[in-house]
This record gives sequence, structure tokens and C-alpha cells, in this order.
Amino acid sequence: MGKRRKARELALQLLYLLDLRGETDPDPQLPEFWTRHPVDPEVKSFTEILVRGTKLHQPKIDELITQCTEHWDLERMAVVDRNILREGIFELLWMAEVPPKVAINEALEVAKKFSTQESSRFINGVLDRVRKELRPTP
Repeated sequence: MGKRRKARELALQLLYLLDLRGETDPDPQLPEFWTRHPVDPEVKSFTEILVRGTKLHQPKIDELITQCTEHWDLERMAVVDRNILREGIFELLWMAEVPPKVAINEALEVAKKFSTQESSRFINGVLDRVRKELRPTP
């Protein structure tokens, strides 16, 4: 597994934890999290970029998810799926160095590991819509 995939998986786990606890600041959780998940500095750094960026932009990201998922209540969505979408949208809209296809594919690979087949299709549809409608063109 590549370092960035590992970072995305760890970011999902940390976002999941923060979501369940209703916390917005990841910093208090980081020391214990990294004790339980020792990784090399590159993975750790990318994980923290993903988590901090996702949490920073979460109000806007959640608004976008709500707009793109007609007839879906964000709070009733599976916690895993909601956080895969948040992370994926953060990468699509705020990490210009990540190609859109890579951001979407990585989100789908994480979904295949941590969620369901149906969730993968749902996540793909939402992220593709965000990409088409909202991603800035170079």
C-alpha cells in the first residue's frame, strides 16, 4: 500500500473518531492516535493535512454534500461514508496538486475497504458531481 493511501485510511479513522465525539479540533486526539498508529513522518504529515483541512472546511463541505445528495440527511448518512465524502471533497476542492481522478479513485478504494459496495457507488456519484460542478478548472 502506498504512503498516501495509508494516510487517507488513517485520516478517515481520525475523522470518524472526531465525528463520533462531536469534536472539531483534531489536535487533542493526535498524541494518542499516533501512539496507536505509529507510521513514518511522511504518512503522518499527509494524514494531518487531510484531517486539519477537512475539519477547517467542514461547514462548507457539509453544505456541498447536502446540495449534492438530494433526499439524504447528512446526519442519517453512515458515519464512514460521510467522512469519506468530506475527505474526498476536501481533496477535490482544496488540494489542487491532487488530480480529480486520483482523489475520487482513492476515496473509492478507501470506501471499498471500510464501507459497502452500495456506498462506493453513492460516494462515486457525489464526488463526480462535485468534480463536474465545483472543481476549479486550471
